[in-house]
Amino acid sequence: MSKMKTHSGSKKRFHKTAGGKLRGRRANRSHILEKKSPKRKRRLGRPSEISQSDAERVRGLLPGKAGR
Repeated sequence: MSKMKTHSGSKKRFHKTAGGKLRGRRANRSHILEKKSPKRKRRLGRPSEISQSDAERVRGLLPGKAGR
């Protein structure tokens, strides 16, 4: 049986923290930035923890990196 391959798009977008949680980029940071306040844009620029329901899907795409 061959090994499971890591989803190459996911490994570029998500990373695992030391505690085992998954972090990734926030949404709403790519366009229509003029109307957003500088404070909001700074906050959106920092990575955040992935929600529990999404984290389960991402873990399936990252079998080697994120662990099951």
